Amino acid sequence: MPLEYSITYKAENTYEEWVYEAYWQFLVIPEENESQQFIGVNFTNTINANNEFSINGHGFKTIRVHPKQKFNEIGFEANFKLIKKEINPFDFKPEEDISRSYEKIQELDFKVDYEAFLRTTHFTHIPEQKTPLFQFDLAKSIFDNIQKLNEYTYGYIHFNADATDVQTTLDEVLKIRQGVCQDFTHLFCALARMNGIPARYVSGYLHQGNGYFGDSQMHAWAEAFIPHVGWLGFDPTNNILAGTNHIKVAHGKDYSDCSPLKGVVYTAGKNETVHSVQVSSQNQQ
Repeated sequence: MPLEYSITYKAENTYEEWVYEAYWQFLVIPEENESQQFIGVNFTNTINANNEFSINGHGFKTIRVHPKQKFNEIGFEANFKLIKKEINPFDFKPEEDISRSYEKIQELDFKVDYEAFLRTTHFTHIPEQKTPLFQFDLAKSIFDNIQKLNEYTYGYIHFNADATDVQTTLDEVLKIRQGVCQDFTHLFCALARMNGIPARYVSGYLHQGNGYFGDSQMHAWAEAFIPHVGWLGFDPTNNILAGTNHIKVAHGKDYSDCSPLKGVVYTAGKNETVHSVQVSSQNQQ
């Protein structure tokens, strides 16, 4: 039975000095796809600045805000409603010929087509290791290996919401072996790509009612491309495949493509930003 989700995203910004000009872009609107039917959005801010809806360079919906008056506090609130079909993440036809899939990922055309999600980025760079962190077992299917990678990543990092921030690289994560969903996802993507599998970073929301790990903000997971199957979602923070509780907003090469809030603010002094997300669901009547 389809589920109706209600999502509330809030951001509160306070500044030590007056802000005379600011530009923000929010990437927080759930995408419409085969399993997600978007119902509506209501977006407000506390100083009644105009909100402009647009599409970013990656094809995802954004909200832009450009206040015309000075301020030292501003709050944003977005309310979304959508219907999501129940998903069985294992509902796909398995790879029939393992060797055929491994041959496919070695083809030049394949590497060119998926280059964006095979390349190393600032957030998916792994320092050179004496022994590789994770290597595929070529006797097993690509799907089985990626499931094993999901489990490996889940066990390698300990979830700690205070250990890292949005600027933390894998170099630091591998030293402390602690982090949040962003760090789990970057490590998963890096290791998948090192084994020749395109992997993309996904930003969205997670309904945590089933005890999943996440934080009070937006969630991150990965999508890996399996030849002859397609893109499949993997959540290494929880060692599960992405399913009905995962509500996708956008995907990209890493966090920098999917940051929920980007902006330029002209002010002096210190500032503080607090984010929160609430997700609730009910069976559609």
